[in-house]
Amino acid sequence: MKSMHFKTVIASAIVAGTLPAAASAEDLTLCWAAWDPANALVELSKDFEAKSGHSMSFEFVPWTSFADRMLNELNSGGQLCDLMIGDSQWIGGGAENGHYVKLNDFFDANNIDMADFIPATVTGYAEWPKNTPNYYALPAFGDVVGWTYRKDWFERPEIKEEFKAKYGRDIAPPATLEELKDIAQFFQGREIDGTTVYGAAIYTERGSEGITMGVTNALYNYGFQYENPNQPYDLDGFVNSNGAVAGLEFYKELYDTATPPGSSNWYMSEDIDAYKSGQVALQMNFAFIWPGVEADPNVGGGKSGYFPNPAGPAGQFAQLGGQGISVVSYSNKQAAALEYIKWFSQPEIQARWWELGGYSAMRAVVEDPGFASSQPYAQTFLDSMAIVKDFWAEPAYADLLLSMQERIHNYVVAGDGTAQEALDGLVKDWTEVFEDEGKL
Repeated sequence: MKSMHFKTVIASAIVAGTLPAAASAEDLTLCWAAWDPANALVELSKDFEAKSGHSMSFEFVPWTSFADRMLNELNSGGQLCDLMIGDSQWIGGGAENGHYVKLNDFFDANNIDMADFIPATVTGYAEWPKNTPNYYALPAFGDVVGWTYRKDWFERPEIKEEFKAKYGRDIAPPATLEELKDIAQFFQGREIDGTTVYGAAIYTERGSEGITMGVTNALYNYGFQYENPNQPYDLDGFVNSNGAVAGLEFYKELYDTATPPGSSNWYMSEDIDAYKSGQVALQMNFAFIWPGVEADPNVGGGKSGYFPNPAGPAGQFAQLGGQGISVVSYSNKQAAALEYIKWFSQPEIQARWWELGGYSAMRAVVEDPGFASSQPYAQTFLDSMAIVKDFWAEPAYADLLLSMQERIHNYVVAGDGTAQEALDGLVKDWTEVFEDEGKL
C-alpha cells in the first residue's frame, strides 16, 4: 500500500507538470551489463551526483548472465534496481508485465521529445507496442553489429597483389556478404609475420543470445522475415523462405571455411580477444567495442578499419543492439530515478556520453557536422544505425530466443540436418510459443 501511494503521488505530480525533486538525497541503483560502456556511465554519472545531491550505485552483470539475472529480478518484483538499462528485446515484457514505468506524461511535462532521438532507437528501445507513441524507456545506448578489419594487412603490397590476382578486384572493405566471405577465406590459414591467421571471428555462442545476434546479419540480407508483414504471427514462408535458407547456408559456410579452430562458442569477448591478439583479419561485433579497438596498442592507431554489415541479395540490414533506460516500477525511489532520466536526456550530457565512449542516440549529437569525423568509426556507426533490424521484442522473447539458439547452433556448428530443416523447426517452435501466448 505504501508503494502504491508513492506511485500515485508521482503520477499526480507528473500529470500536473510539476514533478518535484526527491524530498531527500537518495542512493539510486542502476542495473546494466558489465562492459566498457558501463564504466563510462559511472564516470558520466558523477555530474548527476554533483548536481542532484543523490548518490549512484551500480549493479553490473556479465552479458552471459545479464538476462537471467535481471529478468529474474524484474519478474520477482525485486527492488534492487531503481533504474534499468534493459536490452531492446525486453521492452514488450517490461511494458506488458508492469516492470517499467510508462514515461509519456513525464516526457511531456519535462519537454523530452522522442523526435530528438534516432528513430530506430525509439522504435527499438522505447516503444511498446512497436510503432505506437507509448514509451517505457529513454534511448540510452545506440548499438549495432558491424565489422572491424585489419586495415594494415589489407594495405600490404603482397596481400593486395595476391588478392587481386585471385579475385580480379582490389582488396577493400566488402560491399556484399559474398565479398566478405571471399576476404575471410583468403586469409584463412595464411601466414602473416610468421604466425598463422584466420579469416573472421563471428558469433557462434549458444548459451545466451550469441549465434542469434550473429546469424541474423546474414538472414536479413538474404530475405528472412520474422512474420508476414500483412498478418502478425504468420510465420511459415517468411522465417523459412528460400532466401532465409540461403542466408543460413551462407553463415554455416562462413563458419566452416573461414573461422579460427575452436570458435564454436564465441560471442563478444572471444571475438574481441581473437582480433586484438592478431588471430583474424575480420571481426563481427557490436559497435561498442570500437573505442577499445582504437585504443589498443596492437590493433589501434590506424591499424584497423570499420564497415557496416554488407548487403545481400535481399538488401542491406544489420542486427540492432543497444538499450533504453527505464524506471523500475518496483522502486520506492521513482522521483529520484526520474530526475536521472531528465538529467541524462540533456544534449550536453549526451555529447559528453559520446566523448566518454558511450553511443548517444540523440540526433543533436550524431547529426552534428563534426560527428562523422570525431572518431574513425563514427561514420560507420551512422551508416549502420540506418540499416538496423531487431529480434522479437514480444513478452515471450526469451522462449523465442532459446528456440533459435538451439536450432541455429545445431545446424551451423554441430552440422545437424539441413538449413531448411532448422528453419522449419523454428517455425514450429515459434508457432507453439505464440499459441501458448494466445496470439494465434
